[in-house]
Amino acid sequence: MNNSWPELKFSEWQDTCATLHMWTQIVGKIHLVQTPLVNHWWNVPLYVSARGLTTSAMPYRDGRVFEIEFDF
Repeated sequence: MNNSWPELKFSEWQDTCATLHMWTQIVGKIHLVQTPLVNHWWNVPLYVSARGLTTSAMPYRDGRVFEIEFDF
């Protein structure tokens, strides 16, 4: 049984990494605006989900909530 991970050359996915980084920053800013501030910015993490990353539920108008998920 081979437990080694395949080689992942950064140069081959560098553009994808930069794009994903920008999108997660945008979603983080939305989360920051929509949730009450908690020490050390603990209110704005992205959580690992079964599909990828998620913000968890965020409050919106009229008692509604919404969530943003990156489906990988």
